[in-house]
Amino acid sequence: MHEGRNLTLHTDKYEINMMYAHWVQGTWKEKAVFEAYFRKLPFGNGFAVAAGLERIVEYIRTLRFGDEEIAFLREQPENYKEEFLEELRRFRFTGDLYIVPEGTLVFPNEPLIRVEATVFEGMLIETAMLNFMNFQTLIATKAARVKQAAEGDTLLEFGTRRAQEADAAIWGSRAAYIAGFHATSNMRAGMLFGIPVSGTHAHSWVQGHDSEEDAFREYAEALPDQVTLLVDTYDTLRTGVPNAIRTAKMLQERGKRLNAIRLDSGDLAYLSIRARAMLDEAGLHDVKIVASNDLDENIIFSLKAQGAKIDVWGVGTQLITAADQPALGGVYKLVAREKDGRMEPVIKISGNPEKVSNPGIKEVYRIINRKTGKAESGYLALQEEEDVRRGERIRIFDPIHPYISKYIKDFEAVPLLKPVFVKGELVYSLPSLTEIQQYHEQQLKLFWPEYLRRLNPEVFRVTLSQKAWQLKADLIHQHQAEDQA
Repeated sequence: MHEGRNLTLHTDKYEINMMYAHWVQGTWKEKAVFEAYFRKLPFGNGFAVAAGLERIVEYIRTLRFGDEEIAFLREQPENYKEEFLEELRRFRFTGDLYIVPEGTLVFPNEPLIRVEATVFEGMLIETAMLNFMNFQTLIATKAARVKQAAEGDTLLEFGTRRAQEADAAIWGSRAAYIAGFHATSNMRAGMLFGIPVSGTHAHSWVQGHDSEEDAFREYAEALPDQVTLLVDTYDTLRTGVPNAIRTAKMLQERGKRLNAIRLDSGDLAYLSIRARAMLDEAGLHDVKIVASNDLDENIIFSLKAQGAKIDVWGVGTQLITAADQPALGGVYKLVAREKDGRMEPVIKISGNPEKVSNPGIKEVYRIINRKTGKAESGYLALQEEEDVRRGERIRIFDPIHPYISKYIKDFEAVPLLKPVFVKGELVYSLPSLTEIQQYHEQQLKLFWPEYLRRLNPEVFRVTLSQKAWQLKADLIHQHQAEDQA
């Protein structure tokens, strides 16, 4: 069966149709600028965690229309001309691509990606980039919430078997690691990305032996340096934990130790408290307790409030599927196009005010107060604006309620969008996953706790510069005047 490794047609059909229409009209080489962003934070969280850049890099680098892709397009009822198909065969991405680094804390309406390319190129890559950005940013954000609830405990990503297919499993595992998870159960993710891999054994191992004690002993004999025992196959407290204790004593006699026991069902608060007492009474103070069973940040928070004695959390389904909000609504909008040899800003107007786009080619800044070292706001300025880069006084205001505003002058404007491809060439050095995780930890320190809290966070505002705001207002008025003419 065809493995489908070429992702060039990982796009919506209307992208190909628009590319064809531009080619027919002779406008396909005109320059265009697109931005990708989301309008609403997921899970009611106060921030999102940017992810997906590495996947996007590999996608752009391998964009090619091969024989199979051309043959498929030739079969379509649109009857694309052969000359168009030959142009696709020569396709290479030759534009500029700017992306927010993975691990960055990001907020609604901040462009995470800016594409400066021919309209032909910009249209083709829309769907795939949104797919990668939306999914991985969503999972990284969910993982950040789980990490916050776990309060420094070890976190294991256990979601592979419930993920929406293989790619979601491995890239979701990577996204979780960016946000602070410590290991994954997925061997392929470990091999591809260098994520530490962790695992115990299944209930079937215990069921496949004459007794639970035999199962534990034989597992420990086979893997004496990595022994974690699943104790809830039959009766956690009457047989599971006592058999684990006997196995731990056997290991001690051989100069080894039991790493942990794992609870996968029942009242995890009660069972962990009782199991901890039993382990401590047996002198096994260093044996940890691992818990799993459809955990998420809310259950972990509740268990901790109940005094659960759990050291390691295995989080699977609720994380890898982002079960309480399984999609991030990221969008990709045209903000400028070439007309008569110059770039002209464009706007999308909607009956829903939050869907009105921000026109023009913009830079994205994080405004850092020099006195406190904390982030004051996100700031979108037109590319040609110099005042923010020079550190001159700027006005920060709520875009929905502009009368809520303040001026700031002692600040550093940190640009978020980094050049990744320039004229089609990769210019960005991809950091290691550990470096991304460390960068994410530094990002968290830039924000006051009020913006980071899991419940009812304070809103971190992203504002337009005065010039960008005026451009938006002017274009709205221009289109309204045209409609009324």
